[in-house]
Amino acid sequence: MAEFDATRRTVIAGLAASAVIDALPAHSAPRRAMPKGFLWGAAISAHQSEGSDVHSDSWLLENLPETVYKDPSGDACDSYHLYERDFAIARAIGLNCYRFGIEWARIEPEPGHFSQAELDHYVRVLASCRAHGLLPIVTYNHFTVPLWFAERGGWELPDSADLFARFCERATRALGDQIGMASPFNEANIHRLAAMLRTAATPEHIAKRRTMLAAAARATNAPAFSSILFSEANSIDVHLLDAQMKGYQAIKAGPGNFPVGVTLTTQAIEGVGENSLAAEMERALYGDWWDAVNASDFVGVQVYTRFRFDAKGMLPIPAGATITAAGYEYYPQALGQVIRLAAKKTSKPIFVTESGIATDDDARRVAWLDASVAEIESCQRDGIDVKSYIYWSLLDNFEWTQGYSQHFGLVAVDRRSFVRTAKPSARHFARLIAERRWPAR
Repeated sequence: MAEFDATRRTVIAGLAASAVIDALPAHSAPRRAMPKGFLWGAAISAHQSEGSDVHSDSWLLENLPETVYKDPSGDACDSYHLYERDFAIARAIGLNCYRFGIEWARIEPEPGHFSQAELDHYVRVLASCRAHGLLPIVTYNHFTVPLWFAERGGWELPDSADLFARFCERATRALGDQIGMASPFNEANIHRLAAMLRTAATPEHIAKRRTMLAAAARATNAPAFSSILFSEANSIDVHLLDAQMKGYQAIKAGPGNFPVGVTLTTQAIEGVGENSLAAEMERALYGDWWDAVNASDFVGVQVYTRFRFDAKGMLPIPAGATITAAGYEYYPQALGQVIRLAAKKTSKPIFVTESGIATDDDARRVAWLDASVAEIESCQRDGIDVKSYIYWSLLDNFEWTQGYSQHFGLVAVDRRSFVRTAKPSARHFARLIAERRWPAR
């Protein structure tokens, strides 16, 4: 009966998705097919889309009186229950992969206690993803951690890597035979980007975050509450590198035979004028993480903009430049720059695992998609074997401290009914994919 119900739900979700995505016009043979095996996808994370992640560090921070979050995540997009709708929409767009996370805080809500019910839930999620013709690309940790892990000091403690590896081993034992690709972390060097951006932050901005973390420590009676988005990079980098290595080994040892890589935040860094700090800032952004890439199976580049540096520091966005709703420069050319950087730094396969734009003007999203695909094709013409384009994100979802104010999605989500409505950019993405698909034989 369970198998019949799952099949019925898949069919119903597929019919609903067909109604969401308008029928596409017929296409002749593509003007330029992507290499065979190229992955077209969209990405999402567990905390940002599932909702009710009550055992996580972020849930506590979002709901403190002293919070810096504009909104609490709440029910998010209710993807915990509605994942089949999301998969059906992704497939209707023409995607052949879907990148999403499993939530550590759900699976291990207390130290050493692993919820079989939650593991079974993710088994169903992975099976549904495959049933919809989508390769599941799984992130084991997308910023959030269990509350108990944050209370004890998070990634600042030397044994944090061993605790993470324990989670990776247990999750892989349950899920590994369904996973298509994986990474232990999302943007494994995010703390380094945060530190770089913090150099341009106001004292008030920094003080508010410290006040929130102090309130979290008081609320949990923790000596040093630690959350990755607000931690000092120097205090956690060595432990995260250790966790990447041990997590990789734990995942590779489990069932399944799939590539496990490193995803990095790879914003383009440009120098302006003599003695610019660009080279120094690039080293600060990546540290030893290219070595971690070379010890894994692939690199995922994740890019949204560029940062410019002169001899004194970070420069403001150029006058007259378009600014996205996330507050940074609209600069899709950054994608080509970081792909070329990755090709210089590693011989590992290169995947674009995130790239997107926050905007309420969907025409800008259409232009972003066009420009991003053009950058990939330019890199391919130069001999770089780029293996995917995965857009962030499928849905308008919870965007961390910015709450629900920023809209990256190809699909809008009603916050009350959770009804999904495809934007014109979703249909445009479908056309881009169809034009580059190998003709049927």
